[in-house]
Amino acid sequence: MFALKTLRSFSPAAKNVYLRSKQAIAVAVSRMQHAELQHGETAAPFRPETSMAKTLMDIGTRRIFSEEHDLFRQNVRRFFQEEVAPYHAQWEKAGEVSREVWEKAGEHGLLGVYTPEEHGGIGGDLLSAAIVWEEQMYSNCSGPGFSLHSEIVMPYISHYGSKAQIERYIPQMAAGKCIGAIAMTEPGAGSDLQGAKTFAKKDGTDWILNGSKVFITNGWMSDVVIVVAVTDREAKTAAHGISLFLVDRGTKGYQKGRKLEKLGLKAQDTAELFFEDVRLPAEALLGQVNKGFYYLMNELPQERLLIAVMGLASCEFMFEESRNYVMQRKAFGRTIADLQVVQHKLAELKTEICVGRAFIDSCLQLHSEKKLDSSTASMAKYWATDLQNRVATQCLQLHGGWGYMWEYPIAKAFADARVQPIYGGTNEIMKELISRNIVSKK
Repeated sequence: MFALKTLRSFSPAAKNVYLRSKQAIAVAVSRMQHAELQHGETAAPFRPETSMAKTLMDIGTRRIFSEEHDLFRQNVRRFFQEEVAPYHAQWEKAGEVSREVWEKAGEHGLLGVYTPEEHGGIGGDLLSAAIVWEEQMYSNCSGPGFSLHSEIVMPYISHYGSKAQIERYIPQMAAGKCIGAIAMTEPGAGSDLQGAKTFAKKDGTDWILNGSKVFITNGWMSDVVIVVAVTDREAKTAAHGISLFLVDRGTKGYQKGRKLEKLGLKAQDTAELFFEDVRLPAEALLGQVNKGFYYLMNELPQERLLIAVMGLASCEFMFEESRNYVMQRKAFGRTIADLQVVQHKLAELKTEICVGRAFIDSCLQLHSEKKLDSSTASMAKYWATDLQNRVATQCLQLHGGWGYMWEYPIAKAFADARVQPIYGGTNEIMKELISRNIVSKK
């Protein structure tokens, strides 16, 4: 079981909590089995959906999860509360998180959760990885780029890397000692990956890489970056001439530009990367030459699902933050929550969020069974991130003038939300992908 696999990486306190909880579950299971022997049947414990729970962030809800997932979520929530939230404001000023928090995340088994144990990852299931994504959003701390590192970069190496590449990178990445990034976007090519200009040409058995990338998450702190580059300019289509390369920090000719100053995600290091006559050995090629575009297409549904899951979780956080605020804030001699217009707005928001939650959980379940297709993942990404921005706007409005102050969590959540419909493929591109599936004659 996943929790047993990760027990070795927990802190002593976390281990004690885990063992006590495990014992409690064992007692409960024993009682259920006893009842089954006596009555011939037993019912599974009821897990309310978020619409039925006291809050949208309650532990122990949603049918897709189990008690074991609940134990893991408790530890993940504690990690973000104790190791991330207290330091996030100073990381926002620095434009990057500390390397120590990466290593602590590795010690707690939060990196590479969905990467197979035989490759050096944790070997957990997709739902356990999703718990890390959700809990980061529940903490309202967007700085650590754990999700991109773990469930976007690591899968490329695990799925397409050689044995030597897997052994070199995956264990170190799972430990938080090697931070990963992926460089797709260029100054003149964003959602259109086939428009990439970064070029790698063969020189004997080596490759010479030239070009630049921009808006690269984890770019400043990264120790290894997967670079998307054209390797055949004469290919029948651009998609047939793209390859992926692993480029290490400190490689001659590889330079990191400035940390970009952004509207939101202020503690997340986002950088420009420059490659000038970077000589790469043959073993730097990830997978097969000219197959990079197909690898990207294979992995993008998971990236888009990840963005959707984090977007929906942010909606749940913002709703609870706003509910708490209006129940305390007074105006006209009573709390704002006593006003019918506010009550109806909360009812609208909760309904939209819970409807979105049902679809996103369905997508999570489909992907855990390897049945999520590109069109459905695009729907999830488009819908959840548009909803995130609508919720952010309405929740900030419920805060009034204070919602515009950076010291209030809703202001940070509002600023962080705006990029969600842009990266991972703009929502306009998502609609294009969805529509192709609708009108296809095949």
